[in-house]
Amino acid sequence: MFNALVVNKDEESGKTSAAVTELFLDDLPQADVTVAVEYSTVNYKDGLCIGPGGGLVRKYPHVPGIDFAGTVEASDDDRYKPGDKVVLTGWRVGEAHWGGYAQKARVKADWLVPLPEGLDTRQAMAVGTAGFTAMLAVMALEDHGIKPGPVLVTGAAGGVGSVATAILANLGHKVAGVTGRPETAEYLESLGATQIVAREEINETVKRPLESETWGGCVDAVGGAMLARVLGQMEYGASVAAVGLAGGAGLPATVIPFLLRGVNLLGIDSVMQPYDNRVRAWQRIAKDLPMDKLDAMVQPATLSDLPQLGADILKGQVKGRVVVDVNA
Repeated sequence: MFNALVVNKDEESGKTSAAVTELFLDDLPQADVTVAVEYSTVNYKDGLCIGPGGGLVRKYPHVPGIDFAGTVEASDDDRYKPGDKVVLTGWRVGEAHWGGYAQKARVKADWLVPLPEGLDTRQAMAVGTAGFTAMLAVMALEDHGIKPGPVLVTGAAGGVGSVATAILANLGHKVAGVTGRPETAEYLESLGATQIVAREEINETVKRPLESETWGGCVDAVGGAMLARVLGQMEYGASVAAVGLAGGAGLPATVIPFLLRGVNLLGIDSVMQPYDNRVRAWQRIAKDLPMDKLDAMVQPATLSDLPQLGADILKGQVKGRVVVDVNA
């Protein structure tokens, strides 16, 4: 038997409830590789799946957790053998498939990536889906050329923003962090941000489609009106890597920044990312993310903490990275 956070749904009321429950190995879905999970994390999607589901969960009972790191226990695939350290992000695990909020998981071998040299399983989940997404965003900006101006990071105190700030600063870029929580300024500066931008300064659209050329690149985790505003502030030929929609899915923008300044809007998807690029991103994380900065982002948690944390992250009340020790 093993412990897992199981979400159930009352069919009459439609309400969901989550509790730590004992399961058997036979309860796990059929797949190639069984993993003894060591750590997972808390992401916005996890908050949805722990709660009402947000349309992401297909079937109840359900085990959330969109990422995990651990040790292979059994494998029907030659690529992995017992004892191998692995990490999983994406592939709708924790949404359509049972995920990492359990001491055991069974998944397809295609969904796993070998744990990169230089990271242990706890560090890998201190990075997690949010940090993996941040690295993909930085790589996309690099591929299109980061310009001389500061790189803007919106939602900078969140999971994606925190890791993006630390990586960009470590790579030598000046980083401007946008936050709606003034109390996080010192935290962002400790990650390497050289400028703090108050959210209210940039979260409303203006009538002018173009403003002064200010930013040499941007990792945007907010979307909505803030993204529209940022597009008009980019340097000529600069790029925005869009990774989230905390500010809404709409984009009240014009095409003028694209036509007159050659601005690039780059969509970042971490869920269905090809294997080779996953490996490349994890290798870059091990190389370019300073581990001392990573430690500063982390708050520990256990399976029993998850119902409250799921509610908190939906309210924007979680700072940095939450690392869930599923065996604690």
